[in-house]
Amino acid sequence: MSGQVAYLPQWFRYYGGLADKIEGRVLPIDKPGYFAYTRREPVGVTAIITPWNSPLLLLAWKLAPALAAGCTVVVKPSEFTSASTVALARLLHETGLPKGVFNVVTGFGKEVGAPLVEHPGVAKVSFTGSDATGRSIGASAGAGIKHVALELGGKSPNIVFADADLQSAANGVVSGIFAATGQTCIAGSRLLVQREIHDELVSRVVELAATARMGDPRAADTQVGPITTRPQYQKVLSYIDVARQEGATVALGGGPADPADVGDGWFVRPTIFTGVDNGMRIAQEEVFGPVLAVIPFDDEADATRIANDSAYGLGAGVWTSDLARALRMADAIKAGTVWVNTYRAVSFMAPFGGYKSSGVGRENGAEAIEEYLETKTVWINSGAPVGNPFVLR
Repeated sequence: MSGQVAYLPQWFRYYGGLADKIEGRVLPIDKPGYFAYTRREPVGVTAIITPWNSPLLLLAWKLAPALAAGCTVVVKPSEFTSASTVALARLLHETGLPKGVFNVVTGFGKEVGAPLVEHPGVAKVSFTGSDATGRSIGASAGAGIKHVALELGGKSPNIVFADADLQSAANGVVSGIFAATGQTCIAGSRLLVQREIHDELVSRVVELAATARMGDPRAADTQVGPITTRPQYQKVLSYIDVARQEGATVALGGGPADPADVGDGWFVRPTIFTGVDNGMRIAQEEVFGPVLAVIPFDDEADATRIANDSAYGLGAGVWTSDLARALRMADAIKAGTVWVNTYRAVSFMAPFGGYKSSGVGRENGAEAIEEYLETKTVWINSGAPVGNPFVLR
């Protein structure tokens, strides 16, 4: 979390630099006697609804481009992690941000979030969270003909080919699923492994994951912390039970951590399941916890088929020493981000968003500011006679 907070200012610097580069253009119009140009205008009041994981970072992804576009915002943070957003609001107002530009309302979704989305004064809704809630928000926003951006869930495949650097791949796999205790939308929760290296790679991943230090998330040496909320803790454990019932094999973990080892809290041991078929619930549904499903594949076509056989399309990893293969896979995978020989890299410069049920719209990069702008076309008759009123000009 401290690393994320240290990175936050870059979003505001980047979009601050874009604020004076919002430009319309003069159109080389095909009609004599007319002058036409476009203006870019802010969409208006924007409702931002953020989740409990990475609350400040994910807020910055939305807030910085919205402010740069000229919008005012009302933020509804998760009821589990409101304090950091309130603290940020206080700091922004201390810097001289005009009153009413950045507003925070706290509370539960039904009592606060839903009325905010439905409010006639809100022109755009930007939401990060579960796909179930995203569908509800999208429907509500659509009923009001509001702009909407949805950054939802994922079941991202981390695909390792036989020609990959296996130790680097193992490091990337462990980082992809166990960093942040798996509580991230881009978690590489499906490990697709080419059959000839399956056992070797799984052995490396298990060995490395078994060394993860669990404990107090405030401690600098903690690598895997607790699950953030009790309902989420219970959900993760229920999916572990489902995986067992479906016939998957526990290669590591598979339940709560011993309090004697980690102290009190909602700790789930890093868990790895082998013998997973992509049709299993553990491979199709987002767990949002430290649970990895390992699936073997035969060749590129098989890997692509399995990777794309998902309702989600947020991210994917490809591990290979063959550049041509990397490019083919990047083209074939239906996901908003494809990482090659790395995983979980993000930047304020790089657009981020999902295909399919992973969402609508893009955050980060120059594309994000477009999400908060309207285009207006202005026509000026500079002397052409106004003729037959029943003929389209």
